[in-house]
Amino acid sequence: MPNRPTLDQRQFARTLRVNQTDCERLLWQKLRSRQIANLKFRRQFPCPPYILDFYCAELKLAIELDGGQHYETAAIIHDRRRTLYLQQQGIEVARFSNLEVIEQMSDVLEQVLRVAADRMP
Repeated sequence: MPNRPTLDQRQFARTLRVNQTDCERLLWQKLRSRQIANLKFRRQFPCPPYILDFYCAELKLAIELDGGQHYETAAIIHDRRRTLYLQQQGIEVARFSNLEVIEQMSDVLEQVLRVAADRMP
């Protein structure tokens, strides 16, 4: 990780953890406690200048959930820039819509497993 998170970033990440969206809460229930391939995921993980929804440090794998606001033009550009930055840091980004999490959780988890398998040493 290129930069250490500032105190403000750590506090903001903590606030996001306390105020999770419903979809983040649903996915976290499946990722927490090494339930997926015995991988340790963290939620709302500071990776300056960004905060990742979920992150597995072992695999350098970020999982991002996209609500409706992510489909507006400005947000699409921002997300592409963010993904490119993270990829330059060696972090793979898997993106899922909130709708996928709600309606197709098993498919989301299967895709996470596939990406994780591709990144395992």
